[in-house]
Amino acid sequence: MADDAIVEEAPLRHELESRYLAYALSTIISRSLPDVRDGLKPVHRRIMFAMRALRLEPSTPPKKSARVVGDVIGKFHPHGDQAAYDAMVRLAQDFASRYPLVDGQGNFGNIDGDGAAAMRYTEARLTKVAWAMLEDLEHDTVDFIDTYDGSMQEPAVLPARFPNLLANGSSGIAVGMSTSIPPHNVGEIIDAATILIDKPDTTISDLLKVLPGPDFPTGGLLVASSDERLQAYETGRGSLRLRARWHKEDLKHGLWRIIITEIPYQVQKSRLIERVAQLIIDKKSPFLTDIRDESDEDIRIVLEPRSSRLDPEMVMAYLFKNSDMETRFNINLNVITAETRPEVMDLKGVLNAWLSHRFVIHTRRAEHELKKIGERLHLLAAHLIVHLNIDEVIAIIKEHDEPRPVLMERYGLDYDQAEAILNMRLRNLRKLEEINIRKEIEEKESRAEQLRALLASEKLMWREIKKELRNTKKEFADIRRTTLAGPPQAISIKPEDLVQREAVTVILSRRGWVKTIRGHDDELDKIRFKGDDELLKAVKTHTTETITFVSTSGKSFSILADKLPSGKGFGEPLTVTFDIEGGDQVFWAMEMKTEQEYFVVTRLGQGFRIKGADLVTNHRSGKQAISFKKPNDHPIHIHPVKGDHVAAISRGRLLLICTLDEFPVLSKGKGVRIQRLSKDELLVDATTFNMEDGITLDSGKRKRHITELDNWLGARASKGRMLPHGFLSGAVFAETGASILVAGKGYTGELF
Repeated sequence: MADDAIVEEAPLRHELESRYLAYALSTIISRSLPDVRDGLKPVHRRIMFAMRALRLEPSTPPKKSARVVGDVIGKFHPHGDQAAYDAMVRLAQDFASRYPLVDGQGNFGNIDGDGAAAMRYTEARLTKVAWAMLEDLEHDTVDFIDTYDGSMQEPAVLPARFPNLLANGSSGIAVGMSTSIPPHNVGEIIDAATILIDKPDTTISDLLKVLPGPDFPTGGLLVASSDERLQAYETGRGSLRLRARWHKEDLKHGLWRIIITEIPYQVQKSRLIERVAQLIIDKKSPFLTDIRDESDEDIRIVLEPRSSRLDPEMVMAYLFKNSDMETRFNINLNVITAETRPEVMDLKGVLNAWLSHRFVIHTRRAEHELKKIGERLHLLAAHLIVHLNIDEVIAIIKEHDEPRPVLMERYGLDYDQAEAILNMRLRNLRKLEEINIRKEIEEKESRAEQLRALLASEKLMWREIKKELRNTKKEFADIRRTTLAGPPQAISIKPEDLVQREAVTVILSRRGWVKTIRGHDDELDKIRFKGDDELLKAVKTHTTETITFVSTSGKSFSILADKLPSGKGFGEPLTVTFDIEGGDQVFWAMEMKTEQEYFVVTRLGQGFRIKGADLVTNHRSGKQAISFKKPNDHPIHIHPVKGDHVAAISRGRLLLICTLDEFPVLSKGKGVRIQRLSKDELLVDATTFNMEDGITLDSGKRKRHITELDNWLGARASKGRMLPHGFLSGAVFAETGASILVAGKGYTGELF
């Protein structure tokens, strides 16, 4: 260390913060966020400026991309060659940029996600859009700054006759902030800008009437309400949903298939197809049997449905939810302002910033042209002096070794005028040239007068800008690609919709094992069980139906029949599927209809009605649907309500019939007393029925159908009267299958 070196102590935290802040600002301003005026990041601006220096105009032959990248990183952008090439590739991809700035020759990648060929194999030149961005750069319209090594200069911003920021959008992640600007239709942008020129106080809501939303290069459907779009453009932040475009293609014999013609922006087609194909392979998409890519220059993805009876809207609703057929585009209008600071702008702010930039460009261009006209008129005045005094001027030139000072003194000329006279060619001394000089002076003075008037009047300047906007729209405007579809109609997809409907029989064993067998098999005696286990309940249903199990604790557990184990084995314990507490056992199973009413019966004589929807639950731990007044109470069964009356039999051989309306409809609970029971007495069975149809009693050995029931009719919670003769040993109701039969006796709680 030199003796005269000065060392200053500083807090480490302060030094770290200051250095990190400098790094963050450099990342934000010089790398990640676009300038609001030209919509470009520094790397894109440098690529275009380097291509202009190489004279890669839209009408000239392209040059190797490696040549362009070499000039970019060697002269302007001190970063890796691959980073610069990747940035240039994106500017050339018509599926990534709404209006490409680079005309790429060769393999510049595709929408499938394949990368571009190496830069030594591809060629590039500027497009007409890019040339419009660079227009008037030589007319002192923008400031130039030193390059990174100070050897050259580069523009701080481009003149940007084309509204690139909104037209092509931008995305980037900086330190602590990011930007995400969607592309728009240039014709709509210019229409909105024109409205702002005429009516500066126009609201964003009015602007959205001509600029309704993004217009992505890959098309698609923008499913967003007007309120969602307004909120996004008013705040500069929002999220909009974008869907693939599809249509139903009819085939012969009533068959059809779905054709995808456009996919969401920034979604790779190959990965989209791979994702849908995986859903089919994993049997998570029962609607489809195949997906094929028949794309050429245009996208054509074919989806083959499993059945022609399916609703194509439901098929697509499932794919929108489970694949990239629908994506969300996050809007974040975060830009670098003309004052070189990051700011989240609204739509009106972005448009005004571009218009203000164009006003500056027009002003500086007019001033530059006026200056050049003044310089030219200055020299033309000298040329006219020569023609008016041609003999004397020639004599001075012939007679003096240094004629410049003499000419300056003789005719009152300055250095530049005298030098211009001395540099004139002899052919310019002809008589006709004097006429041309006077004509040019007149034209220049007239143009200078126009420019001075333009600079003196904002109204005239804005009129000139509007004229330019009309020309820009005429040159670049095209039809909108993304359709504004509004919010989509909600299509409910239930779990059963995702399953192919097949007949199955659910087998529940006494020890709580469950399985399904295909079809509605009546030969249940052939079913094998593990050890001394045996059949408890068989439910004939379909794979699309919900099966609800009820335990002795009053909990209900629900599952789609298709999700239950199938095969010829013993099945699985229900404890594998549900979290059933120790000591609790499942005693009942049924096919559950959500709108159906069910009648709940407990062995201590409590009962109530409950909707099927209140018995269905998605929780693995179940739902407490039935509660009890006493700890020793348990459910007997839960049956669908079939009739207008309730019949109940007690262990004391008493039969009571009362009306169904006396029992409340509850979502859960203890219910009300069905029949008044003596101490330690239990309910054998209870069921619902139509009074006019009567009931059938079954004691296991004998059946009897009774239609004259007035003798047993009474109010709820009364005792009832004795059973008919022959049923003194206990009876159950056979017609409805309302009770579990064990050796001819009704279930009383001793089953387990």
